[in-house]
Amino acid sequence: MGRPKSFDADVVVARAMETFWTKGYSATSPADLAEATGVAKGSLYHSFGSKRELFARALDLYGRVGSGMAEEVLSRPGTARERIRAYFVLLVDMDLDGPVRRGCLAQNTVEELGGRDEEAARAVHRIEERMIGLLAARIERGQRDGDVDRSVDAGAQALLLQTTLAGLRVMTRTFERAALYRIIDTALAGL
Repeated sequence: MGRPKSFDADVVVARAMETFWTKGYSATSPADLAEATGVAKGSLYHSFGSKRELFARALDLYGRVGSGMAEEVLSRPGTARERIRAYFVLLVDMDLDGPVRRGCLAQNTVEELGGRDEEAARAVHRIEERMIGLLAARIERGQRDGDVDRSVDAGAQALLLQTTLAGLRVMTRTFERAALYRIIDTALAGL
C-alpha cells in the first residue's frame, strides 16, 4: 500500500503556475517545480502525470482566477468605460509592481508554444474567449444603462479590447506605466 499524499494538490498547482509564469514552460525544470511546490519530483509526476499535464492544470487555474478577477472588477458600480479601464489598469499595475515583469501567462504561452502545441493554443483560446465574453457582457450592460451608445457592436468592441489587453500584457515587460495608461485610454475611446 502506497503512502497517502501529504500535499494539497490545489496549492501545488498554484505554486507550479507561478513558476511556469515566471520562467516559461520550457525553462521550468522538474527540479524547479519540486523546489517551488515543496513536493519531490517523483511524487509530482505520480500525482500529475507529467510536466505537461501539470502545466495544463496550471494554465486552467490561471484562466479561472483571471476570469474571476475580471468578473469581480467589471461588476462593480460605474460605467462600462470606468470598469473596463479599472480592470486594465489593475492588470498593468500588477505586472509592473510585481517582483518580475512577467506579463500574462496565457500570452507568454502563445508566444512560446502557440505554433507547436495545439492543446496549449486551445487552452489559451478558451481563456481569451471567456474574457471576450465578459467584456462584451459589460459593454452590453453599459448599453442597457445608457453609458455606451447602442450602435456599438459589443462583440466587435470586446474583441478589440481583448486584443489590446493581450498586447498590453506583452508590453508591460518593456514599457512604462504612463505609456500603457495612454494605450488603455485610447482603446476605450470607442465606448
